[in-house]
Amino acid sequence: MAIQAQDQADRLADPVPVALRLRPPERTGLAERFDASDPSPGLDVARNPHVARLLHNRKLQFFLILPNQIVFWTVIFVGLLGTAVPGLNFGAAITWYVWFCLVFVMMVVVGRAWCAMCPFGGFGEWIQRRTFWKRTQTTLSLGRKFPEPLANLGFVLPVASFLLLTWIEEYFNIAGPGDPASTSFMVIGIVASALVFFLVFERRTFCRYICPLTSLIGTVGSMGTVAGFRTRDREKCLNCKTKDCMRGGDQGFGCPWYTWPASADSNLYCGLCTECYKSCPEENVGLFLQKPFTSVVAPRRRRGDVAWAIALLWGLVLYQQINFVSAYNSLDGWLNTHLHIPHYPDPVAYLGLIAILALVTAAVTRGIAAVCARRDIEFKHPGNFADKGSRFRAYFIPITYGLIPVVGADYFARQLPKFFKSSPRVVPSVQHMFGSAGVHSWLYNVHLLSDPRIIVVQVAVIALGTVAALWATWRIATRELIPVSRSAFAVRVTTSGLVLLCGAVAAELYVVMQAAN
Repeated sequence: MAIQAQDQADRLADPVPVALRLRPPERTGLAERFDASDPSPGLDVARNPHVARLLHNRKLQFFLILPNQIVFWTVIFVGLLGTAVPGLNFGAAITWYVWFCLVFVMMVVVGRAWCAMCPFGGFGEWIQRRTFWKRTQTTLSLGRKFPEPLANLGFVLPVASFLLLTWIEEYFNIAGPGDPASTSFMVIGIVASALVFFLVFERRTFCRYICPLTSLIGTVGSMGTVAGFRTRDREKCLNCKTKDCMRGGDQGFGCPWYTWPASADSNLYCGLCTECYKSCPEENVGLFLQKPFTSVVAPRRRRGDVAWAIALLWGLVLYQQINFVSAYNSLDGWLNTHLHIPHYPDPVAYLGLIAILALVTAAVTRGIAAVCARRDIEFKHPGNFADKGSRFRAYFIPITYGLIPVVGADYFARQLPKFFKSSPRVVPSVQHMFGSAGVHSWLYNVHLLSDPRIIVVQVAVIALGTVAALWATWRIATRELIPVSRSAFAVRVTTSGLVLLCGAVAAELYVVMQAAN
């Protein structure tokens, strides 16, 4: 069934649903000088003729996806048919010892690099388009639009998906790693879910609204240096009659992520698929590089759903650390007994504690807003807010954006014990597939770092994330909070205090955990 054109003018002009927009406060003085420079995406690498030729090649994304397709189908078959020893099973070893760390590095450096080569979305898209790389006019899909009430949830919906997947992983000890077959079934479940969405809905609906990783990659990836595909001359886009970058043209499909290049001011939703670049008849789309953290500090429109997603992701990673504290283990055991849950994680405690930690983050930002409001009154400057709710939103949303570096650092640090203790086992797991070495390989028991040194690295990672978050919140406060509050001292002290508190809590928990897997 043919993909329906995006013919609603408001969606073309601004793909972000109205319910998710934040009206930024007035900016004056110093903030205007920042606005004049920071949002610029920077260097357009597509101006280079060699890069341009590569981006125009319709086989590019296929060859980015193909290696990962091979790896993950190998993960499925080896997990089901190979050895049950996790350290010797290639599927379990590559997935839980190496893969997430590599994906995280790609997030920080490039942004949504993983989305450009994802085997899950890639497989579903090949089936949907009925081709590996050619431009086709019909698709094997019902082409339905995703329900708008669900779309308006934005990043909150994929965070819910991520919470569900994480609970399944921990409840069944899949990421332990446990039985390698469980890893295979989990991957099969993700592939099957993606395929169903590709066959029912248009474009990459699964990737944008459902994929468990999209919220984590989108938020943490905003630290990356790739701004994504953007308009070179916005006036040309505004005057364009065809909107081929969104609807699709002879040379390319419409943007699978429902993103209009002329409205993009961050790399939040650019999946780097190159379709808008190929489709534009005016050659008015470029691939831009930006300074690190630009998409954290400088977007013109901040979104409430992204802010709540960050708070929930922060709650999840803290929960994963807290559950290693002995005091919490006693509480968890008591809850399991009374709620008749066989073992950790108790779903009530799991969701409840994550929600509480997210609400605590929101409450602290509300407190910051209240402190700044009192300072404003003292200086006879009431601020540009119609009500308490608007003041809360105006502080909560930008402050949570500023926490992205420390939240991302915590997720990365959480994966390091598996990487440093067990990543060398990937080599003997490959050898075992071909009937040699296995547990007798000298690499099987090699640890890259011991537990005490792992803790040092984890704390160092949190420290770096905290420093980056301090810098980001300082810039955000200067751009967006001080111009409306005028209480520069109160804003900077309170926001910096929150960042330092988050970093200190995360670092202390790693010391208490003692590099637990």
